[in-house]
Amino acid sequence: MSPRRVEGQSEAARSDQPDPPDQPVRLQKVLAAAGYGSRRACEELIAAGRVEVNGVVASLGDRADPRRDVVRVDGDRVATAAGLVHLAVHKPRGMLSAMSDDRGRPCVGDLVRDGADGLHHVGRLDLDSEGLLLVMNDGALSHRLMHPSYEVPKRYLVEIEGTVPRALGRVLRTGVELDDGSARVDEFGVVDSTGRRSSVEVVLHEGRKHVVRRMFAAAGHPVLRLVRTAIGPLRLGDLPPGRVRHLSAEEVRTLYRLTGL
Repeated sequence: MSPRRVEGQSEAARSDQPDPPDQPVRLQKVLAAAGYGSRRACEELIAAGRVEVNGVVASLGDRADPRRDVVRVDGDRVATAAGLVHLAVHKPRGMLSAMSDDRGRPCVGDLVRDGADGLHHVGRLDLDSEGLLLVMNDGALSHRLMHPSYEVPKRYLVEIEGTVPRALGRVLRTGVELDDGSARVDEFGVVDSTGRRSSVEVVLHEGRKHVVRRMFAAAGHPVLRLVRTAIGPLRLGDLPPGRVRHLSAEEVRTLYRLTGL
């Protein structure tokens, strides 16, 4: 589809009129709803040639269907579909990565029950793990975040018993053999190695079940505590356990960029 343009009226006159239901929407209104500032600021973006609709540079007066058209600003895709929700959740230890549970056990769905229709968790954390989990109703984005071909990196804080052996980082970066194939970390760093417990940080891009725990166990250092602190550029930060926050428009754009949407 190409941008829609309404002929025969000035832009100022069109801006003051409501959009008919179930019809393409004024492009500046689409951008403003997506967090790009006031409608006047969005008009300036369009006038500067920084906005594309379906690959065509847009002009003032263009319209777009937020449900179907692909809108980009400076090359970055804009989340335009109405009702899209993107949440960051701090899953506590002992909570299921599930939207519901027939046995009544605590689950992530309890935290977002009234959030929006169609919400689902992106990937999972096992019952004894904690940290950042994404919940959304954006099917295209969640598919790419979970698909191994997009290699979205995930960062974990891992606690093990005792001090960290000097060779552990080399072993995990080189790779260890698991029952479903070799696995390795992309990054390894020691956070603390002075007491009865030590903390290390690892980054890896794959998402096989329990892969971090299995890697450390295979290397001879079972995990005592596992916290996911980041997914791609998104950080857990100071979000408390059991709390939820909406991703900012810029964070959503960053995820789109990361996954090639």
